[in-house]
Amino acid sequence: MERYSMKPVSVPHVNTKHRRISTPIPVPESLPILESLRKYEPVSMRGQAPILWDHGEGFNVFDAYGNKWIDWSSGVLITGSGHGHPKMLKAMKDAIDKKLLTTYCFPHSGREKLVKMLYEKAPRGLDKVFLLSTGAEATENAIKLARTWGRKIKDGKKIIVSYQNAFHGRTLGAQLAGGMPKLKSWIGDLDPSFAQVPFPDGYKNENCSFSLFEESLKKQDVNPDDVAGVISETYQGVGPDFMPVEYAQSLRKWCDKRGALLIFDEVQSGFGRTGKYWGFEHYRIVPDLIACGKGISGAMPLSAVIGRTEIMDLYAPGSMTSTHSGNPICVACAVANLEIIDEEKLVENSARLGKILYDGCVKIQEKYPQVLGRVCGGKGLVAGILTVKKGTKEPNPELAMKINESAIRKGLMMFAPVGIAGECVKISPPLCITEEALREGLAVLEEVCDENCG
Repeated sequence: MERYSMKPVSVPHVNTKHRRISTPIPVPESLPILESLRKYEPVSMRGQAPILWDHGEGFNVFDAYGNKWIDWSSGVLITGSGHGHPKMLKAMKDAIDKKLLTTYCFPHSGREKLVKMLYEKAPRGLDKVFLLSTGAEATENAIKLARTWGRKIKDGKKIIVSYQNAFHGRTLGAQLAGGMPKLKSWIGDLDPSFAQVPFPDGYKNENCSFSLFEESLKKQDVNPDDVAGVISETYQGVGPDFMPVEYAQSLRKWCDKRGALLIFDEVQSGFGRTGKYWGFEHYRIVPDLIACGKGISGAMPLSAVIGRTEIMDLYAPGSMTSTHSGNPICVACAVANLEIIDEEKLVENSARLGKILYDGCVKIQEKYPQVLGRVCGGKGLVAGILTVKKGTKEPNPELAMKINESAIRKGLMMFAPVGIAGECVKISPPLCITEEALREGLAVLEEVCDENCG
């Protein structure tokens, strides 16, 4: 059940411009706090490395014991503009000084500013913005709107099509739409109006033709005219895996023909992560609904659904709300974050450094192709290396953990491996990372792969 060892391991000291490790890992002095967390929190909260984060700055995170890491996690793809950005801190402090800490759905000027900014960033035709708190809440709302839209067209138009291996959150509707059976075993009887089809990643599923989408629905006896919406992560987080452009464009045409809404879950991929403001821009199509989260605020719990007016206005006043929708502190942080993304040209930085990240990962993978099966990504500052049993495509989560833990002990912070079986070493640094720091991180990754893959 335990992912990481709680036994301190003495490691060679590291002291570079961007990394510093001067204690055993985990730090012995941190163990009482970590043990207290284990006492009072559920086992599910033990999923990340036993490193007691103390503060962050830009693309670095620090503990209280003198150690410093290059952050390749961004929390969990949150801190696009970096940890502790002065502009974000000032915006939140100014909001706190106004002594308006919550508003429910009562209007405030910050909310008006943020929804207008999001409207201006969205493709034309997506004219309404609904603020919420979490990514799961945003995907739940998008599913709700799609099914409500379908009912307007005809009775029985309620099926939501999603993808195998997808992740849309941990709430009921989000997990019904999710594509990992082990994550929804708790549900019991699954809703038959949710259908999953293979995702065209080209590796786990080598058939990337759009005909597979239609054939898969036919095999499940799904009438295409009963589909209310199709939801997909813009890239699947288990990789990251992108659709072929032609596939995405065929999907857009199919939804138009069938009167189904196309929903892109941009919770991970939005706000510059892929080297474009919106990940779906790579496909040269526009969805009907966008679910946003994580990078929208760069720090605070905030999410949004952006969509066409006739869809977003389906519910009467007071009947589609969220308790903390547009919380003043979260909104202040998000406004500052969106300004930073533009002012510091973080989308452009993501695009430029993305090629360096991808090429560096491919170089490492090509040294050990028998156990490093594939490099996923290739767009912006998100990548993944899939670890496999020698000479197969069978996942090797043990190797992924060794790489991950070794990297953390050398001053390169990543969240725990992801993927279908925990075989993916996921890389997602803040978009403000410098080329120098990115190359240093790649050197560390190569070093730990040399130690664990040979």
